[in-house]
Amino acid sequence: MRLIKSIKRDIQAVFEHDPAARNIWEVILAYPGFHARQLHRLAHTLWNLSIPVIPRLISHINRFLTGIEIHPGAKIGEGFFIDHGMGVVIGETSEIGDNVAIYQGVTLGGTSMRREKRHPTLGNNVVVGAGAKLIGAIKIGDNVKIGSGSVVITSVPPNTTVVGVPGRVVEIRNPDTDTVEKLPDPVWEKLQDLEKRVTDLERLVAQYQKMPEKK
Repeated sequence: MRLIKSIKRDIQAVFEHDPAARNIWEVILAYPGFHARQLHRLAHTLWNLSIPVIPRLISHINRFLTGIEIHPGAKIGEGFFIDHGMGVVIGETSEIGDNVAIYQGVTLGGTSMRREKRHPTLGNNVVVGAGAKLIGAIKIGDNVKIGSGSVVITSVPPNTTVVGVPGRVVEIRNPDTDTVEKLPDPVWEKLQDLEKRVTDLERLVAQYQKMPEKK
């Protein structure tokens, strides 16, 4: 019964995150993220039983069928949702909390060659945008949003939004008051300053070119 309840939660997660989902049969038959999640359940169960080869084979088949690679050792919570999914890679020591949404091209990767904790840990209610790369044994707090294309190499506190390369916190949300605090973005401010200087220089050059030549 627990398994059935968990699968139902996965189906519910699709409807919560994807307005394109029309009905349950569409989710069951045509959502590769849902398929990848169910195949990983089997692979992870066999992995925990220390059965050799077969869990990795299931993972390989999963990748072939869905374009999503999840190592059998990865731990995934309830209500996990992968949208589109193609190119998603989730490493062996990754840990994912409840109600997490991941979009296409996301990598939860490692940096160490040792057999140790080397992949990210995601808290609950985390959203990871398309193409984002989370590298190393970092911790992503609850309710974090990671922007598309971001590269995150350091741990992230809860209730924040992270964007950029490398990823930096640009927003802090207060769940108690439902307020948002925007943080200064020094990179963006520097770009705006440079753009203003270029505009000023172009104006000066244009004025100089209009000056009559001295004979």
